[in-house]
Amino acid sequence: MRAIAVANQKGGVGKTTTSVNLAVALSRAGRNVCLIDLDPQAHATLHVGVVPGADGPTAFDVLTAGQPLAAACVPVTDTLSVVPAHIDLSAVELALAGTHGRESILRQRLAADPRCRAESGADDPQAGRFDYVIVDCPPSLGLLSLNAMAAVGEVLLPLQPHFLALHGFSKLLETIELVADHVNPGLRLLGVVLCMYEASTRLAGEIGRDVESFLGGTGEGGAAHRAWRDARLFQTRIRRNIRLAEAPSFGQSIFDYAPDSNGAEDYAALSGEVDRAVATGLIRRVA
Repeated sequence: MRAIAVANQKGGVGKTTTSVNLAVALSRAGRNVCLIDLDPQAHATLHVGVVPGADGPTAFDVLTAGQPLAAACVPVTDTLSVVPAHIDLSAVELALAGTHGRESILRQRLAADPRCRAESGADDPQAGRFDYVIVDCPPSLGLLSLNAMAAVGEVLLPLQPHFLALHGFSKLLETIELVADHVNPGLRLLGVVLCMYEASTRLAGEIGRDVESFLGGTGEGGAAHRAWRDARLFQTRIRRNIRLAEAPSFGQSIFDYAPDSNGAEDYAALSGEVDRAVATGLIRRVA
């Protein structure tokens, strides 16, 4: 099983759109996927057509009330499940105040679930074993994002090609370093995917080159820390596409809402890159 947190403390960069459509694309390719929504806004939950807190436990109950992951999993398709978020997640730091090991609760819940311990690809997806866990993080670097990074093997960073976004990029790298050094030694930055990309603008190309040279170790500062020295800039660019913005209001992924759109093409390509990273061993098992 491979677990990936999709994180960026800056809002509006395509984080939830990437979490949902990557999860759906992988499930459509025959992978069994669990999408965990840790954002109190519950946008990923709504995006896949699930009403937050409508029935049964949510991610808040998994983190604060000892509920097992299986109790909160809501099936969306045969190969996709979601652990829904709820507005109560906004109070998780207060609810867990004084709790020992509170930054590692999600990791414990994943480790206790047999579907997460199973070998990736070893069985028919219908058996319920997860090939991927995709965690949608909130636009912050608080306890929820820390829980996600403590539980996964890799972090995927969606980045809008804008100079101000590079400041947030450096802050997230610092957080990944801290988590890798003190909480989860196996944590790595898988890579950066450029979202809302406009190939016709010079700025987009410049940001892409800057990120690529930095991750390649040739830019100022160079990639040195073990948590991100092997990261890459994904070749797939998620082009700016109005269909991607419209799909969540219908509770559908881009593949259901506009299967012939650029957005569907781009996220299918990104999922292929991620899956190839698994095949070549660049994404490691966490269970």
